[in-house]
Amino acid sequence: MIEKSSVEAWLSGLGTPAADRDYKPGHARMHDLLSSMPLHQPSLRIRIAGTNGKGSTAHMLAAGLAAAGLKVGLYTSPHIHAFNERIRIDGCPVSDATLLALLPLIVERAMHIGASYFEVATALALQCFSNAGVDVEILEAGVGARLDATTAVPADMALLTPVALDHQAWLGDTLAEVAGEKAHVFDGCRWCFSSMQNDVVRQVVSRIAPSVLYISQSVDMQLAMRGAHQRENAALALAAIDALQSAGQINAGQGVSDAMHKAVANVQVPGRLQQVHLDAQSFWLDAGHNQHAVETLLPTLQAVGPFDAVFMFTREDRDLTDALPLLRGLSRRLISGKPSDASDACYVSLVEALEKEAGEVDGRYLVLGSFITVAAAEDWLITK
Repeated sequence: MIEKSSVEAWLSGLGTPAADRDYKPGHARMHDLLSSMPLHQPSLRIRIAGTNGKGSTAHMLAAGLAAAGLKVGLYTSPHIHAFNERIRIDGCPVSDATLLALLPLIVERAMHIGASYFEVATALALQCFSNAGVDVEILEAGVGARLDATTAVPADMALLTPVALDHQAWLGDTLAEVAGEKAHVFDGCRWCFSSMQNDVVRQVVSRIAPSVLYISQSVDMQLAMRGAHQRENAALALAAIDALQSAGQINAGQGVSDAMHKAVANVQVPGRLQQVHLDAQSFWLDAGHNQHAVETLLPTLQAVGPFDAVFMFTREDRDLTDALPLLRGLSRRLISGKPSDASDACYVSLVEALEKEAGEVDGRYLVLGSFITVAAAEDWLITK
């Protein structure tokens, strides 16, 4: 077997890490990958799907459950800088050594059966969690839910964050079609919770999963992350936590409840209206890249702004037609781009734009687009 020295070297032959670029619908490859893996079944497995907000909700839920004394495995995607960010145990990314001990056999099998980068990442997460003996696994879906790698294993609970049009190439051109794919996150689950959805989505979800409970109110608490939408994400996470506590899955008691609420409130996730100060410059970075994300962020952006310039850079297959006009009231300078490559070109184009428009100019700047965009902006800021 060929020896490779880094995690990325092992993963490099499996395609791009962007979840929808290498999306291969279906569970057969995951079942094949997992069939030879010695997995320990956790006491609790939770899935999270949706269009926007699922990463923040996943981190909040993980923090709350950890505060209750549970050992928590959290799997999210994509990563910003290092693959290890995707797989966390009690809040800490797994080490290179842990991954390198597992990668050879998993990647060898994956190459043989044609499994994708995301499928391998999911298998790695499950094995890491099993080896660590976590009490609960939280799995954030990559694309959709029905045929996503994360739904190839059974779960006890599922959460659905707001659903909007995105990944249409895979999930369908209408909101009802997208909702139909994502609603299958609830398949086989005992506890089912959803953020409030519009009428189209709710009709589809209620048909596929009639036992879903909709969380209609946001939490009335101060959060470390900005925006009313984060209070809605927190409400979803806390509804799940309350249900588990009521069912005896978590120790009861006011002290435990207070600790869980505090942990949820203190969560900060990179790339979600992340603020960076450099002398007389202020930058706000967010991975929002579709119309729904911009609409959700807009009230907070209007309160934070105006900005001296707004940058929105994403891939060539993203449609910015509806998103860009929403941003025009935030600044006189709106710089956007959709380079022809999924990663490198977008990265370079944003850096060039930042250097030209904000390199030596004091002011307030907003950067939107994707996790690749956030990574590029962070790297550029580090070098300034």
